[in-house]
Amino acid sequence: MLGRRRLRDRFGDGLLYGVTFAAGALAIALLVAIAYKIAQAAGPAWDEFGLGFLTGRAWDPVKNEFGALDLIYGTAVTSVVALLIATPLSLAIGLFLSELAPKGIRDVIGALVEMLAAIPSVVLGLWGILVLGPFIQDTLGPALQKTLGFLPIFEGTPQGSSVFTASIVLTIMVVPIVAAICRELFLSVPSELEEGALALGLTRWEMIRGVVLPYTRGGIFAALALGFGRAVGEAIAVTQVIGGQLGIHASLFVPGDTLASRIAAQYQGAVSHLQVSSLVYLAAILLVITLVVNLGAQLIVQRFEYQRTGGT
Repeated sequence: MLGRRRLRDRFGDGLLYGVTFAAGALAIALLVAIAYKIAQAAGPAWDEFGLGFLTGRAWDPVKNEFGALDLIYGTAVTSVVALLIATPLSLAIGLFLSELAPKGIRDVIGALVEMLAAIPSVVLGLWGILVLGPFIQDTLGPALQKTLGFLPIFEGTPQGSSVFTASIVLTIMVVPIVAAICRELFLSVPSELEEGALALGLTRWEMIRGVVLPYTRGGIFAALALGFGRAVGEAIAVTQVIGGQLGIHASLFVPGDTLASRIAAQYQGAVSHLQVSSLVYLAAILLVITLVVNLGAQLIVQRFEYQRTGGT
């Protein structure tokens, strides 16, 4: 009986190893297959433009002239602005739910925040068109111009379809993800560390600043990297509110475009093989940006973890 049980256990261990190994291998194979297909489809554009595609600013399907610089700029600006706004909001939500909120409302507010992440992007885009855009054009934009108009980013006439509108929509999409991760990170801090800091006479803010944030900073950075990747890759909602115009402008109140938005808007209506290949080239750039951000985030998280544990 004992030998039969050991045989079952050995078989279960082997099966578990095989299934988990196959799952990991499948994920790697899928990533390689996606990268290979994108590289293959982008080949004609690469042969035509080479690395000059990254610095080209034209996008003219009639003349078959394509470049990605303006789109890379738009992607970077919208994602960075969204992350700058989302970071303090997400940290504040995470700290409130983990450290300050009464227990009776903590789960309710947390569930509502997580539900915000479940809203379809096309619905957020429609809300951006119908509500946010007019609000920015008529109310928020003029107010920012009146108080901060000396800054180049708030120059020009506010428009409903603009880089700023797209950035706010991306902020709404990023906050729930980062806030939920930060909440779990803050809850993972050992209670004895927090209680010990408070017992030494620290205020709650000093305890958060000196114990909670340093303990979780690696995870926080990883959460922000995940949020940045979400912002970089969003297409539908951004396409609905950004305006779809090329250009490199300091002002956030003008229309713009991003890599993902241009792919979503033009792929189905592409008029030439070179245009299709150029759109796939944009996808390749987007894939590289995402991979670099994630790899960089992992390296930084490992460094923070090494500093926290002392290499043990």
